[in-house]
Amino acid sequence: MQLTFDDVIEGGVITQAREASSEPFLTFEHDGVAITLLGTAHVSKSSAIRVRELIESGEYDGVALELCQNRYQSLIDPESIAKMNLMQVIREGKGAVVTASLALGAFQQRIANQLDVEPGGEMKAAIAAADEANLPVMLIDRDIGKTLKRIYRNIPFSRRVKVLAGLVNSVTSRRSVSEDEIEQLKQGDVLASTFKQFSESAPDIYGPLVNERDRYMVARLFQEAAKSDCKKILVVVGAGHVQGMGDYADSQSECYLTEPAKVTAELDTVPAANRFIKLIPWLLVAMILSGFAIGFSQSSDVGWHMIQQWVVINGGFAAIGALLAAAHPVTVLSAFIAAPLTSLNPTISAGVVAAAVETWFRKPQVGDFTQLREATTSVKGWWNNRVARTLLVFLFAGMGSVVGTYVAGYKIFESIMAG
Repeated sequence: MQLTFDDVIEGGVITQAREASSEPFLTFEHDGVAITLLGTAHVSKSSAIRVRELIESGEYDGVALELCQNRYQSLIDPESIAKMNLMQVIREGKGAVVTASLALGAFQQRIANQLDVEPGGEMKAAIAAADEANLPVMLIDRDIGKTLKRIYRNIPFSRRVKVLAGLVNSVTSRRSVSEDEIEQLKQGDVLASTFKQFSESAPDIYGPLVNERDRYMVARLFQEAAKSDCKKILVVVGAGHVQGMGDYADSQSECYLTEPAKVTAELDTVPAANRFIKLIPWLLVAMILSGFAIGFSQSSDVGWHMIQQWVVINGGFAAIGALLAAAHPVTVLSAFIAAPLTSLNPTISAGVVAAAVETWFRKPQVGDFTQLREATTSVKGWWNNRVARTLLVFLFAGMGSVVGTYVAGYKIFESIMAG
């Protein structure tokens, strides 16, 4: 792989750009601090070796990593996931993000298994080497949940379905990764590679996925450099971020570099949902209740028929979703009962109710948490692991209820027109 950055920046703060082994290597100075960007492959043994060599050389007095606090914690304490409060995660609306993160982790693990490498090996090597050398470790990447939420809010509903399909495909695809795809992985990161088919032609996905993170990591890096006593910092990032970060590092006049805290605050903010979209569930409730009122005004038989349609269709779709997740029979029944009620109260989801019942009857064990990452690398594992299956129950029952709401609403409207 030939990756050189001789033409990245001319006449700016960049003082050195060269190739180190197969990893792109870029050095610049900021406020008296020499900063070296080392581009690594998240699925490469050579990257892990190169990272350790540089840290052990004694040339650097600080190490910055393309990690957020959550990802860092999972690397240094693999058992930390066993401490997760599953129902609290779901109640706080983080169930979908956790599921997406597991899907991304499963994709990385599958590639790592194929190449016989340790996923995130270069980051683990950096953490271990920095600890041995007693060097401070700086975490500069944005929380993955915020990145996913910014992607989600940045694109229309039709595109959200495609992104979801990309995540599902990353888990369910069993084909081997080609040499070309491996080379692409070596030049980027797993997050970008998973969405590659969408992000190349979609600026609204590419922005939060890559460009924003380049900006964010440079801003965070300058924040950390300003408050530390380090004079030489090694920055370990995916190879695909080196050029973008170098470009932003050279833009000294930009406010996100002179006032980096403003940049991180801006890029940490999840855009508010469209007001009209937030009103849709309440408008649907108003329409459904109005439909019932109109039905009863025509005759009690019509009114009760509408209610029967509402219960059977809405509850039926939620129950089907729970069944697809292989939920406990009582969970399936609870989804059927809860959906017609929760659909008239947008503040609670049928998926939350179903997940709560599932955890009551099939309480996840410690082993389910500790084996969660490995289990989610296969389709079968999602259904065999109680934690992963509960997340599926939450998602599928919730989506079933949403579909049921629209189908039942259409049927009620149809009955009004027929009357």
